[in-house]
Amino acid sequence: MFLHIGQNIAIPLKDIIVIYDIKNKHDDNFLSSAKNNIKDISKSSPKSCIVTDNKIYISSISAATLYNRSIGKNFYGDE
Repeated sequence: MFLHIGQNIAIPLKDIIVIYDIKNKHDDNFLSSAKNNIKDISKSSPKSCIVTDNKIYISSISAATLYNRSIGKNFYGDE
């Protein structure tokens, strides 16, 4: 299965290591250490960070929404 993370980008679920909300300056330290492998698709409104085997994505979609998509829940909470 694939996870749509915004801007017409879908990544295989099996490649995802972690998805988390971008909230504070500690995130800047992590992201600056991997700056060559980052793809920012947030269009200046970053809400989540998706870490995969070989790239880090910055998305404007919240981590909670991405999580719900990954487990197959639709907008009404049904599977």
